[in-house]
Amino acid sequence: MIRVLLVDDQATTRRGLRMQLELEPDLEVVGEADDGAAALDQVLALNPDVVLMDVHMPRMDGITTLMALRRVAPAVPVVVHSLDATPGIQARAKAAGAAAFVEKQPASGPLVAALRDAVGETGSRGGGN
Repeated sequence: MIRVLLVDDQATTRRGLRMQLELEPDLEVVGEADDGAAALDQVLALNPDVVLMDVHMPRMDGITTLMALRRVAPAVPVVVHSLDATPGIQARAKAAGAAAFVEKQPASGPLVAALRDAVGETGSRGGGN
């Protein structure tokens, strides 16, 4: 089971992502955060296999959070998920250590594939329940 932490400042987006991901038999949403600071706390508390994170959030944006996560939890892959899919944002996310960048869109295929690819074939780092 792939344990996913959702990070997005929009509650409706998190709710929709949770519903979408929970339809997948190998994905489990283990927590949610509404900004980068809360995401850092949740990663340390929940030890997810992968983090799905938005870029534009209050207090601490996704790129800054990603850089902080690389320092405190370097083994946890982060998939950046944003409406802002400009080449500059994608390059910044990759430079900060993102495992993948997926543009927010209605189709779930690219997002689900990116989450699975981020944690590799086994689907777990061994830190789950």
